[in-house]
Amino acid sequence: MIIKPKVRGFICVTAHPDGCAAILQDHIKYVKSRGPIAGGPKNVLIVGASMGYGFATRIVSAFGCRAATIGVFFERPSEKGRTASAGWYNTAAFTSAARADGLYAANINGDAFSDEIKEKTIERIKADLGTVDLVIYSLASPRRTHPRTGETFKPALKPVGQTFSSKGLDTDRKEVKEITIPPASEEEIRGMIGVMGGEDWSMWIDALESGGVLAPQATTIAYSYIGPKVTWPIYNQGTIGLAKKDLEKTGKALNARLARTNGRALVSINKAVVSQSSSAIPVVPLCISLLFKVMKEKGTHEGCVEQIYRLFSTRLYDGADLQLDEAGRIRLDDWEMDPEVQREAAESWTRVTTENLNELTDFDGYQIEFLKLFGFRHDGVDYDADVDPAVDIPD
Repeated sequence: MIIKPKVRGFICVTAHPDGCAAILQDHIKYVKSRGPIAGGPKNVLIVGASMGYGFATRIVSAFGCRAATIGVFFERPSEKGRTASAGWYNTAAFTSAARADGLYAANINGDAFSDEIKEKTIERIKADLGTVDLVIYSLASPRRTHPRTGETFKPALKPVGQTFSSKGLDTDRKEVKEITIPPASEEEIRGMIGVMGGEDWSMWIDALESGGVLAPQATTIAYSYIGPKVTWPIYNQGTIGLAKKDLEKTGKALNARLARTNGRALVSINKAVVSQSSSAIPVVPLCISLLFKVMKEKGTHEGCVEQIYRLFSTRLYDGADLQLDEAGRIRLDDWEMDPEVQREAAESWTRVTTENLNELTDFDGYQIEFLKLFGFRHDGVDYDADVDPAVDIPD
């Protein structure tokens, strides 16, 4: 099968197994080139391990810290001539690479919100590792069914309290245009908090503690984002912002609880990157394209793997200082939120149009990074070659 990208809106419905494997090898090469991270975790559980920051954390944990990793995800294998999802190919490639390097890597595919998957994960930890000393929570999902009540929550990316109008970017047509989004209903706000808030993170820690598989001095981290003020009406002050505030509230409660055994719960505010989630948020693709241009010119641009390596090596381990902000959060978005970066990006925001998009932004770079999420645009892969889309994940 010859596999080409088929993009529909903010999603690519095809993925390339050889491309995903090649991009993974680039990430592994980067991590190894930076050297081992002293004092890192030994046994790591990543909930949401197949894409984005969760996948990057798995790579850095394994190849930077020599840690055993268990990845929990919900991905689709190839069937009936369709390609598998990119996260499936990422996990297959990672597992093969980790085991070839003598590293433990196990995978659990299913609904991470369910009690069943939590129980399966605990059983695997007990059987193979005993305990985990780092738990990463990095889930993004189009829905969540509550395991106790059966209620299904669906997120809606909307402003709260008022209609929002702003510039936006039609990524298919490469057009800058005005967008208008009505305010969220109470049900939509509740749905976003139900999916992206902190309840499930807390339920994971509860289950791991009750199952006796959370190491006494364990660290758990959830990833979040704040972003520049131009995105705040739809992000920081919108429905997803309310969900992230709930996540932070949960983090503080978990931290107080885990501190009794010298553990800790943290929220890391990371920089903007191209992801399936960010691509779905109005305004964000244009904002990211502007930031990419400014940060690449200043030499401060990072992808997911570069940023997580910096998190581990300069904030979490090797005698590092967490450098928490006034709200008790790790700020890995410090380079993005540098006042000069924000000033230049904001100035370009006021001037950007369809006609000068390529001049003022790095939209080409945005598009390349988007396609790389699905295994495309790697220079070392022949995308005209016939490949088998049916790839198994070991386990």
